[in-house]
Amino acid sequence: MRDKCDKAGRAGSLRVAVVEDDALLREKILLPGLADYGFEAAGFDSAAALYRRMLVERFDIVVLDIGLPDEDGLSVARHLREVSRTLGIVVLTGNRGRTEHVQALSDGADAFLSKPVDCEVLAVTLHSLARRLESAADGSMPAATNSEPRHWRLATDGWCLIAPSGGMLALTMPERSLLSVLDASRGQPVGREALIAALSDEVSEFDPHRLEMLVHRLRRKAGTISTDDPPLPLLAARGVGYLLA
Repeated sequence: MRDKCDKAGRAGSLRVAVVEDDALLREKILLPGLADYGFEAAGFDSAAALYRRMLVERFDIVVLDIGLPDEDGLSVARHLREVSRTLGIVVLTGNRGRTEHVQALSDGADAFLSKPVDCEVLAVTLHSLARRLESAADGSMPAATNSEPRHWRLATDGWCLIAPSGGMLALTMPERSLLSVLDASRGQPVGREALIAALSDEVSEFDPHRLEMLVHRLRRKAGTISTDDPPLPLLAARGVGYLLA
């Protein structure tokens, strides 16, 4: 079965370099995990490999392990920050010590995450960082929370669901496809067939329970953003499908 979301266009997707010498973590967890959340991610096992690629390719954000085989990750962060003020830098480390955390931020990192890192947490961090970088690049200030619409909404690129409180939920490709269709018909029920068609090229072979589980997972995840937010208004339309109120 071929899912449409597996071949969704990625024009404008954030380009992320993942520098991690643990091949299993890099190739089996981080890279596919980031791809699930819509990032164009490339992996590197050393600082030298990253530097070589950056001579011919531009990245928006670098996810950087501290314990690299050829150069200390903190040194890499300092070098990257000297080269670019607009490059996003997220440091990963298995060391939960406060000193290393402070040092990473002092050396130019924008964010610091401890291993093992949850891919959803990493994705939200990257999206949040990208928004800050975009605001800095165009000279604008991030909108104040109280001036933003006070309802659940999709980010402009569709890869994040933003809660009334301003909290963000990174979306996987199937979640993005589903919510994009519902958001386009906001307040009106969308039939199951139309929703399934947005998720798969082979509608007749698509298991309807997958749609139900996708909706259930979205509701559950949205409920973890903040206790101050109302429930995500993703409602069942009896005999039809679902609607985003």
